[in-house]
Amino acid sequence: MGRPGAYLSVGRRAHELRPVLERTRDYDELYEQLSPELQREQASRCMMCGVAFCQAGTGFGGARPSGCPLHNLIPEWNDLVWRGLWREAAERLALTSPLPEFTSRVCPALCEAACNLGCHDEPETIHDNERAISDWEWAHGGPRRFAPAAEGAPRVAVVGSGPAGLAAAWELARRGAHVSVVERADRAGGLLTYGIPNMKLPKDVVARRVRLMEELGVEFVLGTDAAERDVASGLLAGFDAVVVAVGARVPRGLSAAGFEEGLAAGGVVFAVDYLEASTRALLDGGEPAVSAAGLDVVVIGGGDTGNDCLGTAVRQGARSVAQLEFLPRPADPGEPGAVRWPEWPSTLKTDYGQAEAIALMGGECRSWAVDTREVLLGADGAVRGLAVADLDWSDGRPEPVAGSVRELPAQLVLVACGFTGPERAVLEALGVAAGARGLPACEPGSHRAAGTDAVYVAGDARTGSSLVVSAIADAMACAGEVAAGLGL
Repeated sequence: MGRPGAYLSVGRRAHELRPVLERTRDYDELYEQLSPELQREQASRCMMCGVAFCQAGTGFGGARPSGCPLHNLIPEWNDLVWRGLWREAAERLALTSPLPEFTSRVCPALCEAACNLGCHDEPETIHDNERAISDWEWAHGGPRRFAPAAEGAPRVAVVGSGPAGLAAAWELARRGAHVSVVERADRAGGLLTYGIPNMKLPKDVVARRVRLMEELGVEFVLGTDAAERDVASGLLAGFDAVVVAVGARVPRGLSAAGFEEGLAAGGVVFAVDYLEASTRALLDGGEPAVSAAGLDVVVIGGGDTGNDCLGTAVRQGARSVAQLEFLPRPADPGEPGAVRWPEWPSTLKTDYGQAEAIALMGGECRSWAVDTREVLLGADGAVRGLAVADLDWSDGRPEPVAGSVRELPAQLVLVACGFTGPERAVLEALGVAAGARGLPACEPGSHRAAGTDAVYVAGDARTGSSLVVSAIADAMACAGEVAAGLGL
């Protein structure tokens, strides 16, 4: 242990956001990291607990589990950072985490919610420490290379290049397989490239990892849709195993009247489609296919994706922005009813996009316990607003509040209500049957698709929509199962 008792004298100091008026003028990275010296001091706050809940990742009997799904050896690399042993810290991190440059930017830090220090003080800056380790590693040559697959090694196809696909491909290549990643988009990265805004995850960070994987022998086949029968047949015939890691891309819609008409008119857009259009315009140049410029924008959904939509709409020059949440307002930290350590805290959080909208639009942009009743169309057929009503959750179930129906102006409605599961077309083409909740049917206790010899499912495609870190953890487990089956 590097510095016993440091948590008693050193307070938490995390990364800072760039000023609102500065960062909303561009799509550059949001955060300003601490210097290596200050990060070392923050790492010294780790208590090196005998039972490190931060790395547990299995929950503690409550409804909202926390802790790292990858089981990162957090106290160990915290100690190495404090001692200035950055290379050793990177090697320790690499034992469990294949893609720390992503998780250290977009993970909500389940580990920090479970930090023992957080029981009575502010938790350790685990998220920032991981980012500092990863940044140091890339600045000093990048992750440790491994030998390309030997001639005659098993061939594995990975369908999808999002976080689960990249993690599975990396691990299988590291274990000695010839890996080909099949991606229907024009760039690799999946959600990491087109689903998360550049200010939150710069796209050169994704491209850097893809280049390294190509250098190590991983093949990326872009613009190729495995849902096409001839492509799927070629994968099944030409590879020893196929890993389906296509995510849970099917968005959840609205039951509101006029929803389908709004989609057809172009004034109602699913959140990921909107974010993808913005990122494509940034990478390719030109104007986005869907823009909030000069419009009244309403985002339906209060999660991370909804927050990303707010931040993007503000940068595009929206006239006004509002965010609607179906559930009641969360408790403030410390209020009665707030979830306490070590469970994940379901307390009120104001993220970067929400803070930007509040600062620039003149007040709170969020409304809780609101139900969207109807998408309103004008005489020209274009979306002009929403009819909404308040909900009463006092009995634990939503009941409409009498007389609360009102109209909100909106020419662009962004639906960020989560996802229902993977797209069926690619699963059917590869012979994967449907199971419970629309998810793939897999053999009990296995990632192998039921009734197949060598088709496996990983990440959100298997579990349903989750966090990037959870998808990576599931993909690593799947890669281990595939490798064992191939004798790697």
